Amino acid sequence: MPGKQLDYKSIIGLDSELNRIQDVDLLLERILLEARKVVHADAGSIYVKETIKVKGEALDRLAIRYAQNDTLQARLPSGNKLPFSTFSVPINEKGQSGYCALTKKLLNVPDVYNIPPDVPYSYSDAYDKMSGYKTVSALTFPLVTADDQLLGVIQMLNAKDEKGHTVPFTQEDEFVITHFATNATIALQRAYINRAMILRMIKMAELRDPKETGTHVNRVAGYAVEIYDRWAFRHGIPEKERDRFKDDFKIASMLHDVGKVAISDIILKKPSRFTPEEFLIMQHHTLYGAGLFDDLQSSLERLARDIALTHHENWDGTGYPGWVDQVTQRPLKTAMDGKALGRKGEEIPLVGRIVAIADVYDALCSKRVYKEPWTEDQVLEELQHLAGVKFDPELMEIFFEIYPSLKEIQKRYPETS
Repeated sequence: MPGKQLDYKSIIGLDSELNRIQDVDLLLERILLEARKVVHADAGSIYVKETIKVKGEALDRLAIRYAQNDTLQARLPSGNKLPFSTFSVPINEKGQSGYCALTKKLLNVPDVYNIPPDVPYSYSDAYDKMSGYKTVSALTFPLVTADDQLLGVIQMLNAKDEKGHTVPFTQEDEFVITHFATNATIALQRAYINRAMILRMIKMAELRDPKETGTHVNRVAGYAVEIYDRWAFRHGIPEKERDRFKDDFKIASMLHDVGKVAISDIILKKPSRFTPEEFLIMQHHTLYGAGLFDDLQSSLERLARDIALTHHENWDGTGYPGWVDQVTQRPLKTAMDGKALGRKGEEIPLVGRIVAIADVYDALCSKRVYKEPWTEDQVLEELQHLAGVKFDPELMEIFFEIYPSLKEIQKRYPETS
């Protein structure tokens, strides 16, 4: 197939492309997409190895991170993402993904409904029945590091020939995908190191503020990227530009409250609501956070500064810190009472407006020392009420459009206690 040969040659270029992606989640999604392209797979899923504790015992499982399906995607309105449920599967011989993870070997099944009886794994048709999608061929391969550590598993479904017919995956597909997996694993290792460094910074903030947890920042960043992606689609931002922006935005969003490291423990760890005086001091974390990025070296740092500074501004101008000099902390624009005038509307950078929604949504859903988590109905009602007041009304409209995707992110990063 001439088309396939072109895809194979493009793998060389993909290596450098994948290494430019900094965020783990965005990289996983891109790895799955590119893997499907090189073998012309109609659908696929990518899993990562995770360790959970059951009755004090550590168990390794495969947790799904992304699923893609061109046939089902084509049935959705333009701009909508294919929904999928967050789940994990055991690493054992019973399923194809688990078997692949257990053996760390590639598995090529020409027809999942006609698996030889002498192999230990089988195929569950539950998803096919639920979705109305018929799976035939499957190519499952591991992501294994040079020192034999399993990072995850990718499963490709339904290879397509030049006429669009479903065919088995070939030996050539196996060869090419093995090469691809090696380089994808290297890129993934680098991204994991990058995320670990960011989470260490978050851990410093968590030592000061118990609310600033790794799961919280992962959720907020995940929500923020999903909201931006739909906004960018609405506004006709080219896909490549969106992808580059999301990569920086995801990491920058995780650092939204890093300025809290400069706030006193007496305030941060207070087991009740702040007094007006304490709240005024707390507001300075936006300036301290922005100050960490005063010597801008990259677009990521610029986004991190803008988010740290403006994610507590309100659409109607009642937020903080407002128009303040970051160095002297003196007002640049003043209200009638002499205090700094708040930024309002589109004076607030888009990234600040997005993270404001993501941060408040997560806070309302989470337990705090001074409150229990709100019910889902209470949260959604409150956010709807704040559209056009605290939040950008267009972004709130987008929030409700993509709400199912946000719920899946919430499930992916549950509270650990």
